[in-house]
Amino acid sequence: MPPRKPRPTPAQRQFARHLRVKQTDCELHVWQKLRARQLLGLKFRRQHPNPPFVLDFYCVELKLAIELDGSQHFTAEQLAYDWRRTDHLQGLGITVLRFNNRQVLEEMNGVLEEVYRVAEQMLEAPSPQPSPGGRGS
Repeated sequence: MPPRKPRPTPAQRQFARHLRVKQTDCELHVWQKLRARQLLGLKFRRQHPNPPFVLDFYCVELKLAIELDGSQHFTAEQLAYDWRRTDHLQGLGITVLRFNNRQVLEEMNGVLEEVYRVAEQMLEAPSPQPSPGGRGS
């Protein structure tokens, strides 16, 4: 059984609200393309608390996170942190797509095509079915 996902604390929820109010230009550009089920009819949330992190964009249905990285993410220390963060999220069954701000600003169509491609594959993939005995045999 996968580890139980911890619930966000009131402080984490408040921090996510703060991030939604103070979103970056890149986050705004991406949000304008994801909001209101514009991509394959999927509902995305922005600045979604998923302790101990806040995900830039998250689709609960697919367990798909989209992270946007500014220039501060290119230091060795931050790259290592992002790798650990992605590894942790993948351990929870979350697929993580990362794009840098330059990609969003200069190659928005390519970013959206990649999100679309991955989401479409996830929608088409058969979900695991429980065994007839109910306990895996």
